[in-house]
Amino acid sequence: MDRVDGIGLGIIGYGIMGERLLRAALGPGAGSVSVCGVWDPSPAAMARLAESFPEIPRFESVAALIETCTCIYVASPPAAHLDHARAALAAGKALFCEKPLAVDVAQARAFVRDADAAGMRAAVNFPFASSLAVDQLEAWMTDGTLGALREADIEVGFAAWPRPWQEDAAAWLDRRLQGGFTREVLSHFLFLALRLVGPAALGPASVRYPVDGASERAIAAELTCGTIPVRVRGLVGETETPDTNGFTLHGSNGAIRLRDWAIAERLVDGAWQPAPDAIPQEEARPITLARQLAKVAAMARGEPQDLASLSEALAVQELVEAILASGE
Repeated sequence: MDRVDGIGLGIIGYGIMGERLLRAALGPGAGSVSVCGVWDPSPAAMARLAESFPEIPRFESVAALIETCTCIYVASPPAAHLDHARAALAAGKALFCEKPLAVDVAQARAFVRDADAAGMRAAVNFPFASSLAVDQLEAWMTDGTLGALREADIEVGFAAWPRPWQEDAAAWLDRRLQGGFTREVLSHFLFLALRLVGPAALGPASVRYPVDGASERAIAAELTCGTIPVRVRGLVGETETPDTNGFTLHGSNGAIRLRDWAIAERLVDGAWQPAPDAIPQEEARPITLARQLAKVAAMARGEPQDLASLSEALAVQELVEAILASGE
């Protein structure tokens, strides 16, 4: 398969995220990278890949895939992230990893230290780094629309966890070791808060684990990002919507927010008004992923880009695990 600017992308893990990025790389992101192959330990996943994309090489081992590619995208369940990331590091390859970096914070810290010492080209897939809606929020924060930032709110809610489209991954998504909505969803908004508002210190927090062995069903936390208070709330089972979320910034001139992943809005005369070019997540996602892939290519070439760094991802993971550790 021909390379695009020499950037061959290998995909480890052909679940929801692996397939999503593959489709982006074959579609709107085709000008940035070329997919040199996929590996997944599940025969069923590889059979599904062969049926949907017979032209994509299927590798029998991680080592063979890593050897072939310029950059490795790790989309396996979290417990395997570090094994694959360290293999990419040892081979001198660039790394694009799903969050979290690891299921153990100490191991994540050690990996980031080693990767930084080696000068590894690496980033973590927090798509808000390439979101058009986030670009709009930043514009409102700098052009005077918001005014002086005073406080912020993060709220996420789910009818059930995992969400319907994630049920095939429930074996790990609804377990305390790797899963839960705080790691899977809330982490994206914590990344956004850290990037837009400032480094976070955790105040009072609480978590409910009403189902034995399962992941959390409610969290509440108070953060201070820089000097700004940020309230965080998450609930399962108190909404009919599979996935609802909002990140609201309150300023001296009013309020702005990101709603439902992709809609930037500002409060005008007591009513929320979407940005003129706002589009729903279904339309925004391929654009965001194409922008992510362009930055992945830049990262792999050693060029400047603003993907989530390893240190940013580690800060998010440390915050997430501190919140979850406050559970009953």
